[in-house]
Amino acid sequence: MGIEYPLRVLLIGNGGREHAIAWKLSQSPLVESIIAVPGNGGTATSPKVTNNTDVSPENFPALLELARKNNVNYVVPGPEAPLVAGAVDFFENAGIKSFGPSKKAARMEGSKTFSKDFMKKHGIPTAAYENSSDYDKAREYLDRVQHDVVIKASGLAAGKGVIIPTSKQEAHQALKDIMQNKEFGSAGDEVVIEEFLTGDELSILTFSDGYSIKSLPPAQDHKRIGEGDMGLNTGGMGCYAPTNIATPDLVAQIDRDIIQPTIDGMRKDEMPFVGILFTGLMITSTGPKVLEYNVRFGDPETQTVLPLLSQDTDLAKVMVACSERYLDSVLIKVEPRFSATVVVAAGGYPESYAKGDEIKVQSPPDDINIFHAGTKLADNILQTAGGRVIAASATATESLRAAVDKAYEGVKLIHFDKMYYRRDIAHRAFKPTAETKEALTYAQAGVSIDAGNQLVERIRNAVRSTKRAGADAEIGGFGGEVDLSKAGFSSDAPIMVGAIDGVGTKLMIAQATHNHTTVGIDLVAMNVNDLVVQGAEPVMFLDYFGCSKLDPEAAAAFVESVAAGCRDAGCALVGGETAEMPGMYKDDDYDAAGAAIGVMRASDRLPRLDAMQEGDVLLGLASSGVHSNGFSLVRRILAREKLGYDNPAPWIRASEPQKSVGEALLAPTRIYVRSVLAALPRLKGLAHITGGGLTENVPRMLPRRLSAEIDVAAWNRPPVFAWLARAGNVEPTEMARTFNNGVGMVAVASPADAEGVARLLREKGETVYTIGRLVARTEGMDGCVLKGLEGWR
Repeated sequence: MGIEYPLRVLLIGNGGREHAIAWKLSQSPLVESIIAVPGNGGTATSPKVTNNTDVSPENFPALLELARKNNVNYVVPGPEAPLVAGAVDFFENAGIKSFGPSKKAARMEGSKTFSKDFMKKHGIPTAAYENSSDYDKAREYLDRVQHDVVIKASGLAAGKGVIIPTSKQEAHQALKDIMQNKEFGSAGDEVVIEEFLTGDELSILTFSDGYSIKSLPPAQDHKRIGEGDMGLNTGGMGCYAPTNIATPDLVAQIDRDIIQPTIDGMRKDEMPFVGILFTGLMITSTGPKVLEYNVRFGDPETQTVLPLLSQDTDLAKVMVACSERYLDSVLIKVEPRFSATVVVAAGGYPESYAKGDEIKVQSPPDDINIFHAGTKLADNILQTAGGRVIAASATATESLRAAVDKAYEGVKLIHFDKMYYRRDIAHRAFKPTAETKEALTYAQAGVSIDAGNQLVERIRNAVRSTKRAGADAEIGGFGGEVDLSKAGFSSDAPIMVGAIDGVGTKLMIAQATHNHTTVGIDLVAMNVNDLVVQGAEPVMFLDYFGCSKLDPEAAAAFVESVAAGCRDAGCALVGGETAEMPGMYKDDDYDAAGAAIGVMRASDRLPRLDAMQEGDVLLGLASSGVHSNGFSLVRRILAREKLGYDNPAPWIRASEPQKSVGEALLAPTRIYVRSVLAALPRLKGLAHITGGGLTENVPRMLPRRLSAEIDVAAWNRPPVFAWLARAGNVEPTEMARTFNNGVGMVAVASPADAEGVARLLREKGETVYTIGRLVARTEGMDGCVLKGLEGWR
């Protein structure tokens, strides 16, 4: 028998989501009454709504008794727990229709393992993953993968069972915490280890009757407690819709390629989905991918998108149409407006916080709604009763900015002790876009790669004039060499190789932050990496430190960091020069340079140009960050973004240990000497990716007959480079010509040797990617061809 009107609704839940559902349902002429179990301080005063706190929302038989006593004919479970526990099946078996999926279909949220396997089976785009209920096998998988990972407890963990580690060590600890230490209880009996995706997140709520779909406007929430998306994870501190990244074409693609195939797949698997499906998406450079499914309204997405429904869109009628399988016949009209929600939390949330504080709320004007979550009425006094206490939601016709401003006006109507809210809701939508922001280049920052190349050509003849026996005095490579056996020394004498370099304007960050403990490592790295790419082993290093007024502490810290770099590279710091020159530099500024000397046998000399051939494999060795090139552009971008070195680094994931901009940028250049020397006999060439990026440096190791074809999608570009590109509106070609973009060294190996070389380098501690191959170079072809650069936009 079908559902008869009027509806007498049992609404299960007590959050902001449930208040918003009650608010919209109460507007329907088809709804006679709503019983909220247990409800909150907001539902307690809503039209048509009565709270009942005598019955537990988890006690289905008691809920059924309450429903029968009040002649309830429709049940709406709000949170995931009753749905996963089978609330819909229970009430429908008792003859009462419900809005929501069956217990079988609710496994899409109840088990992350189940949902990932479902996506794989039905070809729905998602991150690479592995499920495991065996701790040792999960550890082995972690050791095998080279990409960043997300580790998820498979079961329900109250929204907390997701860990994003920043290193293999952290990943193994997280795995142990979940599977062995039972940090999330039985939810962690099985885990999902999946690839960490980068991009913009979207949340889409979709009504479905098992066949048809009708999606609400895409929303974007703010999970982190702190502004700038920093700090601990929460249930959600705010939300806005629609989002500026959700173009009509993208929304159509998501419906076509993800949501409809999900609904069709569930029906084919004999678990048709009825209710509202929450799809969490990451919009990656290769398209949208599913992060997770939830089988209920999101929170705070519900408080944001329901106010966008038109007055004549009847939520009760839509819900019943889903339950009765005729969704395609009802109207869902979304107003052309913008909506924003700001959540107000108790002080201390998401850690310990007080309850029972009195709340004062003034009446809101039109277009502003106050949705309650962690509130209760005690003796007619509104009190705090949870971490996320209450929220102000607002809509506006003119712009998202207007909606956000109205929402914050709504927050001013709320008063309780130690209340906390983020002041940057929708900040991602307000960042300047490529259309409104000047595109910066390295040349605009004061550094011209072309001018450097012209200088080399200008002085080439002067340098050649110094040629002597054993030294050809050619410049333009990574360093110079003297063959002692040809210079009149013993016939078995080694070849001496020299390199000289500085740190560049990265020194200005060290000086501004008074942190001199890493730039000496940079100085060594820039030199010894240039030696090892020629096949030489560094044996000694000399440094130069120039200043106007000597600061012994700063100079000592610098030299100590030079010594640390030398120890890493296995070379001796045999001498140096400290020059104090009053008036030469400004205040406490200093400059530094260094020279490394190495030795090699002729048989070890790189590159082996004659041995290189089409099809040879290009291996990329991961960088540790920006290294020591491109800092003039970095500093200009920071200045335009008004970011100081003591501000939190905006590119660091909220799950990672937080660092200041200065601390993050001063991560020292990686020294590749020991690992590369171990693989040297099996290599044909090496390129140190410094100033000029991949574009300029890779061709320096190649014969003119060959080009390097590199797929930039072959590795995950570190977030710092994506942030620099976006903040500076830097074109992908300019990024490729300025920064290392996550690859600090490129090696050439034969196809037969490539796998073994990569394995050896990994054993020595390197992260290695297969990034491309050598191809025949035709007339007019560049020495380095980068494929997939559009993914860097």
